[in-house]
Amino acid sequence: MTNPNTKALSDAGVSIWLDDLSRDLLETGKISDLIEERNVVGLTSNPSIFQAAMSKGDRYNDDLAKLTKDGNDVEHVVFELTTADVREACDLFLPIYESSKGVDGRASIEVDPRLAHDTDKTVEQAKQMYAAVDRPNVLIKIPATKAGLPAITATIAEGISVNVTLIFSLERYRAVMNAYLEGLEKAQANGHDLSKIHSVASFFVSRVDTEIDKRLDAIGTDEAVALKGKAGVANARLAYQAYEEVFSTPRWTSLADAGANPQRPLWASTGVKDPAYPDTLYVTELVAPGIVNTMPEKTLEATADHGKVTGDTITGGYAEASKVLDDLEGVGVSYNEVVDLLEVEGVDKFEKAWGELLDGVTAEMEKVSA
Repeated sequence: MTNPNTKALSDAGVSIWLDDLSRDLLETGKISDLIEERNVVGLTSNPSIFQAAMSKGDRYNDDLAKLTKDGNDVEHVVFELTTADVREACDLFLPIYESSKGVDGRASIEVDPRLAHDTDKTVEQAKQMYAAVDRPNVLIKIPATKAGLPAITATIAEGISVNVTLIFSLERYRAVMNAYLEGLEKAQANGHDLSKIHSVASFFVSRVDTEIDKRLDAIGTDEAVALKGKAGVANARLAYQAYEEVFSTPRWTSLADAGANPQRPLWASTGVKDPAYPDTLYVTELVAPGIVNTMPEKTLEATADHGKVTGDTITGGYAEASKVLDDLEGVGVSYNEVVDLLEVEGVDKFEKAWGELLDGVTAEMEKVSA
């Protein structure tokens, strides 16, 4: 039975994706249930998610033992285990992929976060992952670092669909959209069918509030404290405004006429970190046509339980959103400083999770070999 709140969100033009993946979710049928009952039409994974998945239970043990006994190193073992999970998720979502003409029914896998500042190696691994998963509905996740931008263009130019991740700033988001358009132009020159190439741009929300709220508390004035909990939504709304602008230009129209798909904004980091805020804040306040919201299960269940969807809550709020960012600068919070820090921390967090994943798998491999 479809949940009325998640159905309302879908009807308002939001694609609901699950921000989680594990063998447990796949093998217990949990994801299938979420497709049926919560309008879930895709999923995303990241190094932190894989690290959490492989640290619990024993569902990976048999494959891990076989890969170890075959003489593979830890990097190859992790590559095989993660691409296998994503391949299975792609198969699960294939009917949605086909019925939505490739828009949804997607599963994402991220390149090694240690490559975030290496363009060439990112492109090389993106191709390897795409070939290993070997499914039309996979999205390869590439971070929106400065080195990531040309990697996005080069990967799209190969006809590979991309989920651009770790976007925090409006300036970087515009650069990401430009990288996508450049990639499409090169893909067209390379003879690729543009209608088969898709992309989402993962714009992070809650982490913006977490960092800015900390700074507002330190400032401590009434004016500063009154701005708490507003930056994340304001930033995302202005990102959607940028999306509307870029995907209405003559440059875009020319590509669209050749069959290209717009790069949809995806709201990431939508779990509310501060219990003082509504737990559906980054869902109900960020509704507009043509977007994706990837939610951890807790946020998805909160939305199903009490999320009030009232239609478009973005496009009428651009002036108010701009004022929030102006007011933040006015009380002494530097937007550029915050978003630059968040990008560095985002890459560091995924690198740390990847290191923990490698360490955990190494320990399991040693047990098997003993």
